[in-house]
Amino acid sequence: MMPKFILQALLVLSVLFTLNAVSAGQPAQMLHEIAERPAAPDFSLKDMDGSIHTLSAYRGKVVILNFWATWCPPCREEMPSMERAWKQLKHEDIVMLAINVGEDEDSIFEFTASYPVEFPLLLDQESVVTGNWPVRGLPTTFVIDPQGRIVYRAVGGRDWNAPGILKKIRALQVHP
Repeated sequence: MMPKFILQALLVLSVLFTLNAVSAGQPAQMLHEIAERPAAPDFSLKDMDGSIHTLSAYRGKVVILNFWATWCPPCREEMPSMERAWKQLKHEDIVMLAINVGEDEDSIFEFTASYPVEFPLLLDQESVVTGNWPVRGLPTTFVIDPQGRIVYRAVGGRDWNAPGILKKIRALQVHP
């Protein structure tokens, strides 16, 4: 379990980033492009069914990777839009994964009773994987290209099924 002070700090950062984006007039649809496109750190994590997901196994596909927690208000707000986006993207060779930061399976299971999702929810109970990524508050989402490079980052909640976001994600696909 993640130390309580780290969880509290992440919550404060989550709220501040979301409020800052709204007060600055930045649209919630915005994805911030990462110019240098660094390699995405690999990981292996279990999902709620006990299956192992390794990021490198998805090489060749676009991956949407979300870091979230059940106690995070912006995370709770954006999760339904992620599910709607997933329903549109799942047949397009695009992967959506959500890494829960520091919580146990029971907390996540309770959350999914109110916010059901079909895409994999991965468990990072000790926050080891989260520590290897440039997560700046929750939620933080990364879009990874088929070559395994981080192309976009979104800090704070987004409407993931917004046409502009879906267009940017689909544009990363490799077509033979």
